[in-house]
Amino acid sequence: MTLSTDACLTAIAEHSTGFAAAVRDNLDARVEHCPDWDVADLVEHLTEVHWFWRTIAAERLDAPPEGTRRPARADRPELVATFERGAAELVDVLGRADQDAPVWTWFPGRRDIGFITRHQVQEAAVHHWDAANAAGAAWAVRPEVAADAIEEFLTCSLADADDIARLGRTLAGPLVLTATDLDRSWTVSQADPTAALTWTPGADGPAAVSGTVADLMLWIYGRVALPTDQPERVAAFRSLASTD
Repeated sequence: MTLSTDACLTAIAEHSTGFAAAVRDNLDARVEHCPDWDVADLVEHLTEVHWFWRTIAAERLDAPPEGTRRPARADRPELVATFERGAAELVDVLGRADQDAPVWTWFPGRRDIGFITRHQVQEAAVHHWDAANAAGAAWAVRPEVAADAIEEFLTCSLADADDIARLGRTLAGPLVLTATDLDRSWTVSQADPTAALTWTPGADGPAAVSGTVADLMLWIYGRVALPTDQPERVAAFRSLASTD
């Protein structure tokens, strides 16, 4: 599945609003999965992410914007308001853009504004979780949003043949992820030891990792642990996938 543009924009807006609420009075707290950061650093990071991709989309750039253009970090009392303005501007720019317009992205398989719109959903949702976790606050994600984030990750972030050659590792058999609340599975496999990792819908064997679709999304991005009886294959998957 792929979310519609409107669904992506709604998700970005919802999770940005939730993020702002979670960080507003909690800037000094530590961020569990970014151990060198406090919440203020997390706010600055997501503000910069939004500026980066908003600039590419608005100007239809064919290369990343020059670092010298990056706005200076807002003063601490203005961090959250600056984030909120930037998030709203991102949604506005993406909402008015031609999703098929060519722009620079880091993923060779898709270089258009539609890639940015889809990818910013998981950026907002996962960092919303980071902020809520730091604040001890509630967090939720729509099941269809979490499922699409999983599929976007599996499409864009698995090792290609060059990565396999460089890393010298293989998956050594299919790895199945199962969302227990959606009765949906995804199988990651490798045609041969030198081939890229690919994924298909459905289960080609027993699940290596299972949980709610929200937990699976968080697991893929390294935020939560889920049990497995295939630890070696899961470790291989981790080494052959990038969450950058």
